[in-house]
Amino acid sequence: MKVTEEHNIQEGLDLSVISDDIDLERNGATQADDLQAVDVEIEKIAERVRQITASLQISQPVEQVWKVLTDYEALADFIPNLTKSRLLEHPQGGIRLEQIGAQRFLRFNFCARVVLDLEESFPKEINFRMVEGDFKDFSGSWLLKPYSFSEDMGTYLYYTVKVWPKRTMPIAIIERRISDDMQLNLLAIRQRVLEA
Repeated sequence: MKVTEEHNIQEGLDLSVISDDIDLERNGATQADDLQAVDVEIEKIAERVRQITASLQISQPVEQVWKVLTDYEALADFIPNLTKSRLLEHPQGGIRLEQIGAQRFLRFNFCARVVLDLEESFPKEINFRMVEGDFKDFSGSWLLKPYSFSEDMGTYLYYTVKVWPKRTMPIAIIERRISDDMQLNLLAIRQRVLEA
């Protein structure tokens, strides 16, 4: 059974204790209008599994957005809370990426590591799945769709993540943090694309 939830609905857990950290991050990086430009949907796939999709419109061509997304080792330079992003040797010659994210919530520092295998389908889609890391499952995709409205052309960017945290991680907190981070990540990508 899939239940689609709105981004701001809470599942019976008072998450206000982490809102101070989130507000501080948001105030430094973006304006409220920017955050509203990112749509976020959360689906409950199973008891401890969530699929989160964030989307944003970028007024640049798909190829320009693709260039920023696939510069994998530069991602940590501009993505908030991403402290490391480096290519690893892949045993079958594909794309393997190690990423480490760090952030603070509930007055604690939290660090998560994933090693992802990526599959590129230029210029439409990048699929990824965790082969090693701090979750039971972490997989998803980047989807790029061109748009044009009269003379305005650009890219719809969709970022979908399916996350299944280990038992030691409370799902409601992980869900909230990932969905908030996805908003900030898409805004950072848009900014990087517009600066290029």
